[in-house]
Amino acid sequence: MKQLRLGVLAGLFVVAGVLSWAAARLWNAFGTLPGVPLAAPIVLAAIAAVLAATALSLRNRLRAQRERRPGAKGVEPIMAARAVVFGQASALVAALVSGMYAGTAVFLLGSLDIPARRDQAIYAGFSVLAGFAVIAAALFLERVCKLPEDGDNAPNGTGRVPTA
Repeated sequence: MKQLRLGVLAGLFVVAGVLSWAAARLWNAFGTLPGVPLAAPIVLAAIAAVLAATALSLRNRLRAQRERRPGAKGVEPIMAARAVVFGQASALVAALVSGMYAGTAVFLLGSLDIPARRDQAIYAGFSVLAGFAVIAAALFLERVCKLPEDGDNAPNGTGRVPTA
């Protein structure tokens, strides 16, 4: 399984943000801009909390298993793989959604004097922050479930096995 790359997440965020900003301008020119739901930051924050709780639980179970504590519950590899896939999918979707709300928030910055638009900009800003929390929790979960590299125990301390 390949590791998530920050460049891919940042690229998704930027592309979604630019497209969302352009769509918001176009939509506003033809009518009323759709609102940012109040539930958006709440749902994203809930996903971040689930990912963080999963990562902490797996980290504690893996530590107990590694230290061979009596009665320690092991972690099945398929469970760890499913958790990583859930985290990666969540991070990719959060990057897209956060970019979309960031583009909308940037568009709304031009009309903060209107109370309804100001509220929408605040909701969009909180959605972006919650999306970043999802990404951070997903990366933490991925790090917790990462297997050690073959060369991590190399005798020369560089993490690489010396070649002849």
